[in-house]
Amino acid sequence: MPEICRFFGIIIMMFADDHNPPHFHIRYGDYEAIITIDKGIVKGEIPRNALKHVFLWMELHKKELEMNWIRLQNGEEPLKITPLK
Repeated sequence: MPEICRFFGIIIMMFADDHNPPHFHIRYGDYEAIITIDKGIVKGEIPRNALKHVFLWMELHKKELEMNWIRLQNGEEPLKITPLK
C-alpha cells in the first residue's frame, strides 16, 4: 500500500498507475474518498471533521503532494509527508 501519511485515523495514499488529474486517496474507518491536489474536489464520502483535517494538511503540504505525484509518474517511490499534529 503506497501510504504517504497517517494522522488522526486518516490514511493518505497515492498510486503510481493512477489517472490525471493529480490526486490522493483517503481512508478513514469505513469511508473512502479521492481529493484532487489543485482544486480540492472530493469524490466519495468522508465525515466533515476528518475532511477538515485533510484540507488543512493538504494546504500545508501541497508542494510535497505535487512532487510525489511527479515521482510516481516517473516510476519513483513517493516520499512520506509529515502528519498533522
